[in-house]
Amino acid sequence: MVSFIVSLVVLVLGYLIYGKFVEKVFGADPKRKTPAVEKEDGVDFVSIPWYKAFMIQLLNIAGLGPIIGGIMGVLYGTSSFIWIVLGSIFAGAVHDYFSGMMSLRHNGQSISEVTGNYLGNFMRQFMRVFSVILLVFVGVVFILGPSNLLANMGMGGIFNLSWVWLVIILAYYFFATIVPVDKIIGRIYPIFGGALLFMAIGIGVMLMVNSGTNPIPEIQLSNLHPNGLPIWPLMFITIACGAISGFHSTQSPIMSRCIKNEKYGRPVFYGAMIAEGVIALVWAAAAATFFGGVDGLNGIIAEGGWAVVVNKVSIGLLGPVGGILAVLGVIACPITSGDTAFRSARLTIADSFKFDQNPIKNRLLLAIPLFIIAVVITRLEWQVIWRYFAFSNQTLAAIVLWTSAMYLAKNKKLHWIATIPATFMTAVCTTYILMAPEGFELATTIAYPVGIVAAVATFCAFVFYLIPKANKSKA
Repeated sequence: MVSFIVSLVVLVLGYLIYGKFVEKVFGADPKRKTPAVEKEDGVDFVSIPWYKAFMIQLLNIAGLGPIIGGIMGVLYGTSSFIWIVLGSIFAGAVHDYFSGMMSLRHNGQSISEVTGNYLGNFMRQFMRVFSVILLVFVGVVFILGPSNLLANMGMGGIFNLSWVWLVIILAYYFFATIVPVDKIIGRIYPIFGGALLFMAIGIGVMLMVNSGTNPIPEIQLSNLHPNGLPIWPLMFITIACGAISGFHSTQSPIMSRCIKNEKYGRPVFYGAMIAEGVIALVWAAAAATFFGGVDGLNGIIAEGGWAVVVNKVSIGLLGPVGGILAVLGVIACPITSGDTAFRSARLTIADSFKFDQNPIKNRLLLAIPLFIIAVVITRLEWQVIWRYFAFSNQTLAAIVLWTSAMYLAKNKKLHWIATIPATFMTAVCTTYILMAPEGFELATTIAYPVGIVAAVATFCAFVFYLIPKANKSKA
C-alpha cells in the first residue's frame, strides 16, 4: 500500500510544483484577453467558470483509456504505477497544457491548425486528416464500450441488449455535437463528474481500508505479464489516457474557447490530466489487488473482458448501491468523451475549411456524414478498433509534443520540457509499429534498436536543423 499512497502524493506534488514550473515556462498572462472573451458566439466560444471548465476537460479526456489502460496495463506488473505517475506529470500533463494554451493563443484553433503553425503546412494537412480519423475511432470506441457495460448491468428486457444502448448513445452524441457547448455539456457534466469522482475516491478509499486483509501490492520492476508480452513498448501504448494521450490534444481546444483567463490553464489542462492519472492509478491498484494478482486478473479478463472486471471491483468494494454508482461513473467517462470526440471532429473540419458553425444547418452538414461513417465502423470488431486507436493515439501525442517543443524554441523558452518526452514517445511509437501485429511484425532484436535510432535521429534533426532553420526564417 505504501507504493500506492506515495504515487498519489507524487501526482499531487507534480501538479503543485512541476505544473507551476510549466506554466511559468509557457508564460501565462492573466491580462491577455482569451478567445472566449474576444470571439464569443454563443455556440463554441462561450465563457464558463474555471471549475466547470476543469470538470468538462476531465470528462472530455477521461474516457475508457484510464480505466482500460489501468486494468490492462497492470498485467505487466506494478511497474505500471511508475509510468502512470511519471508519464502524467512529465509527459501527459505537459502535452495537455500546451495543446490547450497554444490553441488559446491562436484564437481557439483546433490542434491540426496549431500543429501547422509550427511544423509547417504538410503537417497541417496530415493532422487535419489524421486527427479526424482518430476522433471518429474514439467516438466509436466510446459508443461500443458503454453500451456493453450498460447491457451487462442486468436491468432486464431490451435494456440487456447492447444494440439498444448503442442507438440511445448515438442519438445523444449527435444531439450533443450540434447544440451550443453550454446547453448540454456545460449543464450535465457536473452530474457525471460527481459520479466519476465518487467512483475514483470510493474505490481508492476502500482499497486502503481493506489493505489489512487484501493489501495493495508494492511496486516491482519485474515483468509479470501472463502471456510474456514485453513491457517495452507495449505497456506504454496500453496505458495511454492514464499517462499521455494524443486524443487529449483534440479536446483541449474545446475548453480553450471557453476559459476566461489564461491563469486557469494550469488547473483546467494540467490539472485535469493529473486527475486522470489518479483514476488510472486507482484502477490499476484495484485490478492488481481485488483478484489476487496478475494471474487472477488475467483469468477474469479472459472470462468476460474488462467490463466484468469493472463490475466485480465496483460491487465488491462498494456494495450493490455504491457499486452501481461506481459503474455509472465508469460509463460517464466514455460517454462524456465520445460526445466531445464528435464535436472536436466537427470543429476540426470546420476550421480546415473556414466553415462558419454558427448556423445550425452548417453544423448538421458536418455532423450527419460523421455519424454515418461512425455507424459503419461500429460493425468492426471492438478489439481491432481499440488497437488502431491506441497506436494512432500515442503517435498524435508525440506529434503534439514536438509541436510544443517548436513553439517553445521559437519563443526562446526552455523547449526541453517538451523535447524530452517527445523523443521518448517517438521511440515508443516507432518501436511499437515495427513489432506489432498490425504493423511490420519484426523481431524485438530489430525493432528495439531501430526504434531507438529513429527517436535519436528525430531529436537530432529537431535540435540541430529545425530549430536553427526556424530561428533563421523568423529573423
